Amino acid sequence: MSAAVRILVVDDEPDVEALVTQKFRREIRKKQMEFVFAKDGQEALDLLETDTEVLMVLSDINMPKMDGLTLLTHLGEQHQNLKTVVVSAYGDMENIRTAMNRGAFDFITKPIEFDDLEATIRKTLRHLEEFRTLQREKAEAELAKATLSRYFSPSVVDAMAQESEQMKPGGERREATFLFTDLTGFTSLVESTDPDIIVELLNAYIEGVAQIIFANEGTVMKIIGDAVQATFGAPVAQIDHAERAVKSTLEIDAFAEEFRSSWNARGVALGTTRIGANSGEAIIGNFGGESFFDYTAYGDAVNTAARLENANKALGTRICVSETVVAKIDNFAGRPAGHLLLAGKSQNLAAFEPQLSEISASLPMEAYRAAFAQLAAGDPAARQSLAALVAELPDDPLTLLHLQRALSGATNVIVDISSK
Repeated sequence: MSAAVRILVVDDEPDVEALVTQKFRREIRKKQMEFVFAKDGQEALDLLETDTEVLMVLSDINMPKMDGLTLLTHLGEQHQNLKTVVVSAYGDMENIRTAMNRGAFDFITKPIEFDDLEATIRKTLRHLEEFRTLQREKAEAELAKATLSRYFSPSVVDAMAQESEQMKPGGERREATFLFTDLTGFTSLVESTDPDIIVELLNAYIEGVAQIIFANEGTVMKIIGDAVQATFGAPVAQIDHAERAVKSTLEIDAFAEEFRSSWNARGVALGTTRIGANSGEAIIGNFGGESFFDYTAYGDAVNTAARLENANKALGTRICVSETVVAKIDNFAGRPAGHLLLAGKSQNLAAFEPQLSEISASLPMEAYRAAFAQLAAGDPAARQSLAALVAELPDDPLTLLHLQRALSGATNVIVDISSK
């Protein structure tokens, strides 16, 4: 240990201080050890109230005012981090057993053999250093776990604690489902709203979105302003990652709509939340190096999820997921939105709007899917079918979108948003 080790000696014999100081004069001179002295247990406790540098206590048992066994009891209650070695007359095993039961680390017998005392002190200090190292490591581990809990669900954090290799710098290519959210009009809202209101609103909003992701055992990878990027299927593999992601989109949408309504009632013009999701392969891992934690994902599958979030703007929807998500879910509840031409893509991508099962199975949604299939097949009757739907779904954005396209001469469901 680099700094001088401070040891409290508690003994009422008048020559103890001189003997100890003489025996350890070399260590004292080299500032390896420091000794302070007390005549009884009460004086020792009083000293410890102000002297916080003491690491070890060397205490006799038989003393006036407060004996060593009583002192041990108080040390166990008030100074648990100290290590105590008791001194007892040779053969006094009853006191020694009592002392050990009360938390003494070790004991030595009288008359004291100073070589034995030195060895016991050094052994105690080694143990103390090991104990404090373990405490530091535990505290660091708890801090790391608390930090990870801000990004990962509790079950994911527990799994990573058991498989720490997953968090080392580096990445691997794996399949997952990626989710992006964005709060419309938030930038302009920030510019026109009191900062205290923005802080309250954003904290509650992000907390709500994150808790939904965590509840479905997803990973929050990034929070940029009001936007959230999440992943399902990493770092812990999940066979049903696409299903968890879609469940999250519906729950986030329900939360965001209720949240928006409550803030609108307070006079804050909060916009809708747009959500996009896509399944595919990406390189996922910790790209921050040894000194910075940045667990994230890179790849076309991630970029596509972000573009699907933005595609809601053109489609008029709030949730948009890709065909690769739908293909992984048995009995997917939802409807087709269109075949999208996205920026940077040469082939169109089939996109879908997830729905609650009861909505998806309703007669108007069945009629919508039939009209969509007609338009996809180039059937001129699609216009009439979509027009008839407007009576039942007057505010449905996808019905209105495809009716407008059909009236403009479109004979397919390809929606070009590559420049939007």
